[in-house]
Amino acid sequence: MSLPAYGVGIGWRPEISGFVAELPGLRFVEVVAETVGATGPAPEALTALRQRGAAVVPHGVRLSLGGAEPVEPARVTHLARVAELLGAPLVSEHIAFVRAGGVEAGHLLPVPRTRDAVDALVENIGRTQAELPVPLALEPIAALFDWPDDELDEGDFLTEILDRTGALLLLDVANVYANARNRGTDPVDLLDRLPLDRVAYVHVAGGAEHDGIYHDTHTDPVPAPVLDLVGELCARHRPPALLLERDGHYPPAQVLRDELDAIAAASGYPAVT
Repeated sequence: MSLPAYGVGIGWRPEISGFVAELPGLRFVEVVAETVGATGPAPEALTALRQRGAAVVPHGVRLSLGGAEPVEPARVTHLARVAELLGAPLVSEHIAFVRAGGVEAGHLLPVPRTRDAVDALVENIGRTQAELPVPLALEPIAALFDWPDDELDEGDFLTEILDRTGALLLLDVANVYANARNRGTDPVDLLDRLPLDRVAYVHVAGGAEHDGIYHDTHTDPVPAPVLDLVGELCARHRPPALLLERDGHYPPAQVLRDELDAIAAASGYPAVT
């Protein structure tokens, strides 16, 4: 599957819905799937964006695809219904787990890069794909640690999951940067090992360093190295869409416009502001 070239988008949040509505060139937004009721109606602001021709992609955060237990059918059904409600071209979720043994972590947690974990992920992804009306894109997360029993490096781990499931890749360049910085590796090396032609779209977000650890916060400005990584990615294979993520501490509108313009400049897409 190949998406149209939507260009630069933004994560839709109720707090900035007025700002998003005023972006003249916007053709792509993402909404947290769990914030949309499955029975409708869709939020009026999202309906208005769709009527303008913007695609709306539901982004799940609660499926726990990387858990050892099967995904909960009700959560999969909700994601599928939200996709239908919004006329979405695809949906996305994380390569992570958020619960185990009935205990909710409240965070996206990294999956051990083992072959058993790959098998569990592939089964849960397959269960999810079977009910979804549209393709699924998978997002690797920013992880503050690696499990000691890892058997695969990140490139091999992700490629095997994509190959075995046929899923698309939601590549978060902020996560790539955070993981490489915290591991002391070169983020471009991972780009050169991933099937970039499988990238459905890209997240771009800000972060901050605390006590020597870089955190992918979504509440800080996008740093220059992340924008540089956008350029490196697009020089290799430009994805159909790149999306600015902001999840709190929203700055003035002009600051958001500047960030969107910076992503457009780094990717070579037209400005949407």
